[in-house]
Amino acid sequence: MIRFNKYVILFFMIAMQSACTSVKPLNVAVFETSAMGNKLHPIEVLPEGNDSVTIKLLPEEKFQTITGMGGSFTESSASLLNKLSKDNRKKILEAYFGESGARYSLTRTHINSSDFSLSNYSYASIAGDKKLKNFSIEEDRDDIIPMIKDAMAISKDGFKILSSPWTAPPWMKDNNKWVGGKLLPEYYDTWALFFSKYIDAYKAEGIDIWGITVENEPMGNGNNWESMHYTPEEMTLFVQNHLGPKLEADGKAAVKILGYDQNREHLKQWVDVMYENEKTSKYFHGTAIHWYASTFEVFPEALQYAHDKAPGKYLIQSEACVDSEIPKWQDDAWYWSKEATDWGWDWAPEEDKHFHPKYAPVNRYAADIIGCLNNWVDGWIDWNMVLDRQGGPNWFKNWCVAPVIVDPEKDEVYFTPLYYTLSHFSRFIRPGATRIGFENTDKDLMVTAAQNQDGTIAVVVFNATENEKQFKVVLDNKSSYLKISKNAIQTLLINK
Repeated sequence: MIRFNKYVILFFMIAMQSACTSVKPLNVAVFETSAMGNKLHPIEVLPEGNDSVTIKLLPEEKFQTITGMGGSFTESSASLLNKLSKDNRKKILEAYFGESGARYSLTRTHINSSDFSLSNYSYASIAGDKKLKNFSIEEDRDDIIPMIKDAMAISKDGFKILSSPWTAPPWMKDNNKWVGGKLLPEYYDTWALFFSKYIDAYKAEGIDIWGITVENEPMGNGNNWESMHYTPEEMTLFVQNHLGPKLEADGKAAVKILGYDQNREHLKQWVDVMYENEKTSKYFHGTAIHWYASTFEVFPEALQYAHDKAPGKYLIQSEACVDSEIPKWQDDAWYWSKEATDWGWDWAPEEDKHFHPKYAPVNRYAADIIGCLNNWVDGWIDWNMVLDRQGGPNWFKNWCVAPVIVDPEKDEVYFTPLYYTLSHFSRFIRPGATRIGFENTDKDLMVTAAQNQDGTIAVVVFNATENEKQFKVVLDNKSSYLKISKNAIQTLLINK
């Protein structure tokens, strides 16, 4: 009897050992950026750990297809690159578009001038030129076009360009000013022609425009810099009866038209009009949104509503930045601390003040991108790629922060923690990836995951707490134990 028990015990020991070894480790590369100083630093997988925190990946649960991620070509950014040495200019463009950099895949630029231009300008400056015989993009030849072309030469996979007007030329508007006012009905066809000519002019430079938004911030910006106002009904009618048919007639039906292009809190009222029926939605390929309504709130209900209203159309975050701040130079700690304020800190209506507390810039970026991806957003575009130590140049003195700050007089470059934060997403979640499901047992860890077309799975984990955390990541019958620093963001790239 005793002998029999020994064999039984031995049998169970072997079975248990076999069960333990049947769970194989994941083939995973881990990169971390942290307040402690890591900048996309490789992190080792732990040999063992506890199971108290588990992130289980569910690739069978599929959501939106990713269009891309990146930043914006502005005249301000491009003019600064022209003031740097060739080595530093190339260093920045390589960092954004090179294979060892952020690998930006979705970008934006402005049609005519914006506040991040050196002055007010339009490609159609002659009043009354309804046929746009004098249309010219000459203003862009010194700065924006060379920057885009240099980026194209560096980018292995290429990138999409979304172009947005801040305003029509003043002579087309009811107030004859750069700021505010509305497009006069007599110029609806001329303004539609303007878009078509812009696309042709850039095509002649070897630059394809992937998409356009109808108007940057159609609800206005407080009458501060270039703007032009639409109601949802006015924009929809312009697209339905003028812009859409014109691009179609000119052989540009493939160019994507995105509506709205402002803050998420008003998203519902715009998509209700844009996608009311087949006629109103025919020429809209999707919706563009901004993040400025709050420093922390993603507005998931609005994003879910917009997706449900038009599940087959794009939902792209087209602009975001640390606004109303002068950049902190060579001070990484500031970007991780809750010291930044935005426009709403000073100017938001009292009932909206709670949306605009002080915040940590890294936290705002990481949390917003994860929140957007987890709520059907398929593209995420930062604002200026490069600004100077003042947060410009900006003709209105609307100072903001960019991921890369430069001192052109000293020919110095500062890659802020925001650059590395964006890279955690844009470098590893590639166009065509599919966001997948997951289960996460720790509410303090923010997580998103996407499977790339090459089969790799990119998982982004954000720990905004003051405590280091251990967790286990599980995929099918494989798992690995990891450790994430306090105040840190990690990307796990898993080869199945």
